[in-house]
Parts: sequence; structure tokens; C-alpha cells
Amino acid sequence: MAVVFNKTQGLTEKEFHYCPGCTHGIIHRITAEVLEELGVLGDAIGVAPVGCSVLAYDYFNCDMNEAAHGRAPAVATGIKRALPDKVVFTYQGDGDLASIGAAEVVHAAHRGEKITTIFVNNAIYGMTGGQMAPTTLVGQKATTAPYGRDESLCGQPLKVSEMLATINGAAFVERVAVDTPANIRKAKKAIKKAFECQLEGKGYAIVEVLSTCPTNWGMTPVDAISWLQENMMPYYPMGNLRNPWEVE
Repeated sequence: MAVVFNKTQGLTEKEFHYCPGCTHGIIHRITAEVLEELGVLGDAIGVAPVGCSVLAYDYFNCDMNEAAHGRAPAVATGIKRALPDKVVFTYQGDGDLASIGAAEVVHAAHRGEKITTIFVNNAIYGMTGGQMAPTTLVGQKATTAPYGRDESLCGQPLKVSEMLATINGAAFVERVAVDTPANIRKAKKAIKKAFECQLEGKGYAIVEVLSTCPTNWGMTPVDAISWLQENMMPYYPMGNLRNPWEVE
């Protein structure tokens, strides 16, 4: 019988610990597929910090390094400079990257570090209990904002991709989502481009992935997808913001 589908070699056999309906597993899967398809799995080094991605070293079938909260871009910078022939990536959530790690990601982009970042934006702190994140929407409830995010106190949610797109060292910046099969295919294409950007030495690359957190949002997985589409997507529009191949 002909084999029509094989599990990617980019993932281990370890069962994911993520909550039902969480889309981290999808993002893991397409990232692993890209590494395998590009033929760089044996040369890949991932960096996962504190957050829901903290156990990524159990799932990605490549070398992985653990970083302190928010410091993945700094750790990845050191690895890439010491081992420039390796394919180095960070896998970070919004509470990690956009809050305590904001300086690290901005300066990594500013320096044009030749690394790739997979940035998972689910608009809340996931692992630590559902606190308000820099990306939490105005009016969205969190454990530290029980009445909803107050713009007068906390400002508007941070648009990381738009911010990084203003930095010349950020060669590739794109926002995608994994809410539908069509968008999952687009997300995989963007992640592949982000790694190709590194392989061609063009500079820093980041893909922001809009994701769900049914547990901390207090929703069913189906309702969480609908909420993402109706609330997150209008504020965080999908699309490419920087592409090094379009400016050549």
C-alpha cells in the first residue's frame, strides 16, 4: 500500500502537554515540517524560554536550549554568533516576548541578528495563570484585569509586528493565524520564508502567529476560535510587513 502521509521527523513521539483546543501543537507541527522540508533539522537549534513553550525541548526533534524568561533572543544571538552555520530559532509567547523580553527582541532585530523567531500571540499569559499581557485586548478580562483591560490605565495592546517592521535589521516580518486549514497553510509558508531569510543571511526574521488559549479565556475550543476571528484579527491584521525579496 502506498504511503500518502507520514508524521514529520521534526517532532518527537512525546505527547503534548497543551490544553485541549490550544493551537501550540499546530504551530509546533508546521515549524517542525518546515525544518524537515528545508533539510536543516540536523543543524537546527531552538531556544525556548519560560511560558507555555517551556517544554518545547521535549517536542522538537532537534537541539534545544532553555532560556530565562524573555531572554531567548539574547541566547539565540550567542548561539548563532558562536555557530554561524547552524539554523537558530526562538519559540516565544506574547507574555514572554512582548513584556519581559521586549528589549531583547527589539535589539536582536535592530542588530539584524540572523535568527528566526516564532512568536505565539494568544493575548494573555498562558502558563502562569491568565494574567494580562501587553497584547491583551482592551476590555478583555484577565486574572489581573477582572473588569477587562482599561486603556486609560494600561494603554492599547502592543502590536509587536508593526513595531519591529520599523527596524531596518528586521528583514522579514509577517503575522499569520492558525484558525482555519487555509490560514494554517499560509502560516507554514510564512514560517518557511522566515527560515529561508536566515539561510540566505538577510537578517532577523519573525512570524507572529495568532493563537487561542481556551483555558485562560474561559471558552470552549470552538468558541475560542470564533473569538480570535471576531476580536483579535481586526486589531492584529494578518499580512506581510517586511520582505527582503521584495526590496531587491
